[in-house]
Amino acid sequence: MQMTQLTIDTTNRRACVDVTPMVARWIESIGAKDGIVLVRTLHTTTSIVMNEHEAGFLDDLLDRVRRLAPEDGQYVHDDFSRRPNVDADERVNGFAHVQASLLGSQVLVPVRDGKLALGRWQSVIFVELDGPRIARTIECSLIASL
Repeated sequence: MQMTQLTIDTTNRRACVDVTPMVARWIESIGAKDGIVLVRTLHTTTSIVMNEHEAGFLDDLLDRVRRLAPEDGQYVHDDFSRRPNVDADERVNGFAHVQASLLGSQVLVPVRDGKLALGRWQSVIFVELDGPRIARTIECSLIASL
């Protein structure tokens, strides 16, 4: 198995970043032929989804998760008196944890002939729900023939 970590900087509170080219370059760089790659986020206020990287869809996606878990909602997670070991710079972000849980943290993508085997409109998308942040990390784990 081959593994790597890729980093992403986000500049907005919420953002959808197409990481497909980053993952594809890594697969190409190691000479993988056929297999599967697991792409996952290492953060609890971000998600990884596979869908169309199109502005209208992305707006719809972020709008729906905002409606399901609104930022101004009441979250026990945000009551720091109920949580041990809270860092001094801890954000009030219970909404982002819930939103990330609704969207999921990983996708599994086939690799065929050294390329991601995605459908015509599919992309691997990193979803930031509590930005902006520096050096967000995704991990790629590849099981493949080389």
